[in-house]
Amino acid sequence: MIYNTVNNEKLSLLGFGTMRLPTNDDGSINEEQTKAMTRYAIEHGVNYFDTAYPYHGGDSERVMGRVLSEYPRDSYYLATKYPGHQILSNGYNPAEIFEEQLQKCGVEYFDYYLLHNVYEKSIETYLDPRWGIIDYFKEQKRLGRIKHLGFSTHAQTECLKEFLDAYGDDMEFCQIQLNYLDWTLQDAKAKYDLLTERNIPVWVMEPVRGGRLAKLSDEDETLLKTVRPEETIAAWSFRFLQGLPNVKMVLSGMSNMEQMQDNIKTFTTSDPLSKEELDLILEIAEGMKDSVPCTGCRYCTEGCPMSLDIPMFLSTYNEMRFSPNINSAMRIEFMKENEKPSACIGCGKCTRVCPQNINIPEALTDLTKILNELPSWAEISRQREEAARKNNGG
Repeated sequence: MIYNTVNNEKLSLLGFGTMRLPTNDDGSINEEQTKAMTRYAIEHGVNYFDTAYPYHGGDSERVMGRVLSEYPRDSYYLATKYPGHQILSNGYNPAEIFEEQLQKCGVEYFDYYLLHNVYEKSIETYLDPRWGIIDYFKEQKRLGRIKHLGFSTHAQTECLKEFLDAYGDDMEFCQIQLNYLDWTLQDAKAKYDLLTERNIPVWVMEPVRGGRLAKLSDEDETLLKTVRPEETIAAWSFRFLQGLPNVKMVLSGMSNMEQMQDNIKTFTTSDPLSKEELDLILEIAEGMKDSVPCTGCRYCTEGCPMSLDIPMFLSTYNEMRFSPNINSAMRIEFMKENEKPSACIGCGKCTRVCPQNINIPEALTDLTKILNELPSWAEISRQREEAARKNNGG
């Protein structure tokens, strides 16, 4: 197992993300399989386990607490997250949530604790003094109930910078979505560079894009197999990350023993991609995007009668065309109605000045349709809470 020394602690580079644990037919977590996977992980050097308050309707923390209780507390690092990004719809009190999490996990402290999903709309909540969120968790760290405080984010670079300017000195690590596709598709490179400049270690989520990068087209897989015959397709994603020095933790949401075994095999050695291999994988990523060619020049915004943030919408549109998901949609969901892509009046001024000749009104109409077909955060929260009640017999 590859290890990194962070905060004078020896962390396995591969961490077990528990958002996608194996499940039974009724959707509940298969605890026996989870126990076997955890045992295999620990026996092969994995010592970092990541969960969160909403995962599996609230049961991920409970199950991982029970599973890890079989091991000495100082033999593993446990991370969880405070759901401040959902506070407006749920009214989550930091102290109540934190005490509940300690109880659910059966521990007296968390090794790593994250503010969950600081992004364009939740940043106001996290920074709002009336909630006292960050001050509360800084105090828990002072008391030793949190060893290391950090945050996760799906925000764009400017929002990330705003948060770092406010609380960067208090954050010991940051978890971002990072893989060779999102290196450019979500401009993860800019986020990685910003965090590196601020001397904040990078934790990675979605290294294989929820499994999307574990299965490519036959043509692309043949190309990669020609270069590295013994490497799995998923391993290319991890080798890409091994070439980024400030990546200190790679979280993989493994759902079965086969994935666990394959990933651990990859992380037994450090074998970053060569320049030629890096060029190849980034070229493959470009071919996967099916993107509108927006360069972010912002000519389109200067004459927009609705003052819409068109480049941001087109960036989101490209992400959603590749893989519709709530994380990409979040920055738009909580906008005012007159700020959303649906507010476009179709006047065409943007298209007439676009150097790339993008039919922007058509793209915004298509984006609105995609967004309307996705569940909202409020609906996801309701479904998770309903699942939690059922699993608890309530």
